[in-house]
Amino acid sequence: MLKDTGERVIPNQMNITNELLLEHLARYHFSIPYVQGRVLDFATGTGYGAHVIAKKCKNKLTEIVGIDIDPEVIKYARGNYYHPLSNYLIENVTNSNLSEKLGQFDVILSFETIEHVKDEQQFLANAYQLLKEDGILILSTPFGKGRGKPCGSPFHVHQLTPDEFYNLFSNYSNTQFYYQKGPLIEPVETSQQNYYPLGLVVAKK
Repeated sequence: MLKDTGERVIPNQMNITNELLLEHLARYHFSIPYVQGRVLDFATGTGYGAHVIAKKCKNKLTEIVGIDIDPEVIKYARGNYYHPLSNYLIENVTNSNLSEKLGQFDVILSFETIEHVKDEQQFLANAYQLLKEDGILILSTPFGKGRGKPCGSPFHVHQLTPDEFYNLFSNYSNTQFYYQKGPLIEPVETSQQNYYPLGLVVAKK
């Protein structure tokens, strides 16, 4: 059985009302209207999200690739979330040769990953290079006290402020920002920032 680290989402070991599970599933379902062609799930974890996309978007997908640095979760994903359109690979999201190894994608999903990454700039550069022209990046992260400041989670390097989050995507041609609390995701324009602990962006290259 795959070990629960405290941050790992393993749906078949979680209660259906678990807030973490609902929150993560909500982001994948939010992404469905944007999905097409070749899709990359950055830090796929146990693979449940890539499987949701493969099942729900099978008529508009050519492939979904899920990558993660942890061989244990990739093995689990291959064994538990196989789909003819999915492929799970052991890769590091900050590997500077990633675009050469994987090619380019129409859509990249990156949920709750950037806060774990020390080399933020390489991570973001990889996402940009891996996207085709007019490709879409959908990325989420929890808000906190800011870059370089302790955030209370042993798993996170830090947690960005909303302003720091907005400024990550200036090289994209179009960005739409959203806030999330539990399974609820709302556009920034219609929400109250103080009540939403997570940010999400849809960024077009």
